[in-house]
Amino acid sequence: MLFSSFTPDLVEAGCDEVGRGCLAGPVVAAAVVLPKHYKHELLNDSKQLSKDERISLQEDIVRDALAWAVAEVSNEEIDAINILNASFKAMHLAIEKLTIKPQLLLIDGNRFKPYGDIPFECVIKGDGAYLSIAAASVLAKNYRDDLMNKLSEQYPGYGWHTNVGYPTGEHREGIRAMGITPYHRKSFQLLPSQLELFE
Repeated sequence: MLFSSFTPDLVEAGCDEVGRGCLAGPVVAAAVVLPKHYKHELLNDSKQLSKDERISLQEDIVRDALAWAVAEVSNEEIDAINILNASFKAMHLAIEKLTIKPQLLLIDGNRFKPYGDIPFECVIKGDGAYLSIAAASVLAKNYRDDLMNKLSEQYPGYGWHTNVGYPTGEHREGIRAMGITPYHRKSFQLLPSQLELFE
């Protein structure tokens, strides 16, 4: 059972990001403010949901949320500032876009860089504990999956339509066969031995 809020007295925004472990594409974050005492029997960690369930849930989240926002940080910036800082920046950008200023941030995971003067709580596996974080995980994953599906049409052969940039065998075989695209993260170990990639 997911909790509707961390504290009933404050306006809370749940925040989550997707794409940290990918070899290609941006890292994407979402922030969601849900009504107090919000309930939804299907809403859960996006990794536990089917694609059809996530799409259906997104319609409900967008309809019911008091505020929501999605933001991305590109693969070039990931290479420049590292994936951890890029994940924090994506969450900051999503929070910044909210039309309601939250009084408390609920962050999925165990680390976060403070955003302004807004207090925050890090919640390990928070997308399976709080509805607002679960909602953020759904919005972020849907956004990123859609983006990687579109990019897979532009750059076929890497399997992005199914692996969405994660390091699967098909993805790595595509890198071996065709090299890298403008969307690959050069700071990541794209292949077990990648010396031949950049010579």
